Amino acid sequence: MKKLLLQSVTIIHPGSKHNGKKADVIISDGKIERIEAKIDPGEKSITVIDAKGKFLGPGFFDMNVNFGEPGLETKEDLNSGCEAAAAGGFTGVAVMPDTHPPIHSKAEVSYIVNKTKDNLVDVFPLGTISHKREGKDLAELYDMTLAGAIAFTDGNIPVSDSGLMSRALLYAKGFNGLIFSHAEDPSIAGKGKMNEGITSTYLGMIGIPALAEEVMVARDLYLAEYNDSPIHFSTISTLHSVD
Repeated sequence: MKKLLLQSVTIIHPGSKHNGKKADVIISDGKIERIEAKIDPGEKSITVIDAKGKFLGPGFFDMNVNFGEPGLETKEDLNSGCEAAAAGGFTGVAVMPDTHPPIHSKAEVSYIVNKTKDNLVDVFPLGTISHKREGKDLAELYDMTLAGAIAFTDGNIPVSDSGLMSRALLYAKGFNGLIFSHAEDPSIAGKGKMNEGITSTYLGMIGIPALAEEVMVARDLYLAEYNDSPIHFSTISTLHSVD
């Protein structure tokens, strides 16, 4: 039985009586056995680690990661992305379909699932809403779900076609699928690079009006209500959108 003793580690666990406190923690076979202010190692079989300045808590989960694989491995592949996630304390990630080819069929979903099944970090593929992320035809949502996709999004490309978005919400509801909305109206956002305001004017950069986001949030909320479907907004940045 392998045991670790983390000394003076800061515990981050909201809702726990130990949250924010420094303590000694014994981990036995990957499970927390004891948490006390001070623990004497006692037996020699315990590996002692000075964890001062380190943090211990539940693993983080990132709902929006861009790993280059397949197609953009020169930027990052699944293995290097998972290594970076683990180093940052993330035990699970949802990978966006912004790849080449996009994750728009069960073949791409199965590839990611099989490539990462033995990884330390749990990897959950997000499939596209539209075929090839072109915003025209619905992708193979149900087939991708069977292959392991947990939700659907066209990544950083908004679904401008209201009819397509409505059909996606209605269809996904039939098998408890979830649609992610990238809330941005490209006809309003234009070629903006940052939020429109004093800072964008000062820097001489084209701003993106808050309206570009809020119009799309309003549209997708109406579509979700009409179809009685759940929806997740992955890019919210304005107070009006939240209200």
